[in-house]
Amino acid sequence: MPLISAILWGGLAAASLLVGFWLAARGLSNRTIGIVMGVGAGALLSAIAYELVPESALGGGRMGAAFCIGAITFFAADWMIDRRGGADRKDIAGDKAGGSGSAIFIGTLLDNIPESIILGMSLALGGAINVAFLAAVFISNLPEGVAGTLNLETAGRPRRNIFWMWMFLVIISAACAGLGYITVRLLPSADGRMAQAFAAGAMLTMLADAMMPEAFEHGGKLVGLCTVLGFLVAAILAVAQ
Repeated sequence: MPLISAILWGGLAAASLLVGFWLAARGLSNRTIGIVMGVGAGALLSAIAYELVPESALGGGRMGAAFCIGAITFFAADWMIDRRGGADRKDIAGDKAGGSGSAIFIGTLLDNIPESIILGMSLALGGAINVAFLAAVFISNLPEGVAGTLNLETAGRPRRNIFWMWMFLVIISAACAGLGYITVRLLPSADGRMAQAFAAGAMLTMLADAMMPEAFEHGGKLVGLCTVLGFLVAAILAVAQ
């Protein structure tokens, strides 16, 4: 059943948070995590450039407005979460006290909802999952799982509790992918283009605001080449589809 497929794919894309949870206990160096974050950022940039913006036919006033609204919405929501203790949820150093576990969780959820909805919509529109976008989301969630786990531990959350928080987030992401699929199927006028433009603006803001600075801080100059690699791999997947 296509709806079940959308839910499963959405859960798979977010499941790398659990992989990040597992890696956080394995003592990976911050440099390694920063490099992986750079690859993920490049993959997401490619997904925005080759999948979201072209598919939304960005160029008209409405699409441009949706793109800007997505960026402003993410910026405003992220600002509020930062003020409530979630500012360091992507900090892979994991050594800053005073963070709020709830704010870190909500912030990570904010990062994942647009991606999950677009995955479901792309399946409804194209009849098959967008492999390039799926790969980009999966890779980008991996370092976020590591960083979020480290900072939740710093905020005083036990590892068992953190595991179930990530599991709950995976379930929500899966449900959002199903919601995206249902929206396109039940509403003939909902072709997903506005949502894609909105998500593109939100994701680009997230990359510039947190993911890329964190990657370069810990991964060094090599992150530049790794970002290009991530972009290239995702671009090849997009063109090959």
